[in-house]
Amino acid sequence: MIARVIIMKKLQLIGISIALSRMDSTSDQKKYFLQTISRYQGLINSVCKMYVVNKPDFEDMRQEVILQLWKSLPAFRHESKISTWIYRVAFNTLLSNKRDTKKHSNYLSLSEAEHDSLAVPVFVDDEIQHLLFVISQLEDKDKAIVVLYLEGYSHKEIADILSFTTTNISTRMNRIKSRLKEMYKTSQHEPR
Repeated sequence: MIARVIIMKKLQLIGISIALSRMDSTSDQKKYFLQTISRYQGLINSVCKMYVVNKPDFEDMRQEVILQLWKSLPAFRHESKISTWIYRVAFNTLLSNKRDTKKHSNYLSLSEAEHDSLAVPVFVDDEIQHLLFVISQLEDKDKAIVVLYLEGYSHKEIADILSFTTTNISTRMNRIKSRLKEMYKTSQHEPR
């Protein structure tokens, strides 16, 4: 009972009203959800970091992705791996947010523009930082392919997650690699 009250208060704090009857019927679902989020938090963080510029926005988007996962959990049909479903929900949530943000904002503040050009966390290794900067400049779907590839997914798994064919992913990966090499070389000569 106390756990339910705590969960309800937390959910109300972020503006969600969930009927008590749904909460009662989903205690196993809640437990499964919390275990799943704990297990796949690295995947969620990786996806959010690639698409979000600063720490407050990262935290907001991470919370938005987790909220969307909770809302979508009843629709998960177990036809794919849970990690595939999590990535798909996270990716769609981030793209949807990006579209909404563009609709509502035509101008960037100077600090946002500065962050957009440096959308990479600080790392000890400058080469890794530079590579992540170059990856962050890719189009959204190409960036998604790279993130999944770096997370260790096979071309078939990436295709399933992003609703492409395996051949299309292989072709895109070759093009992305070529583009990244060129962007990397070009950006090395520009001041950062």
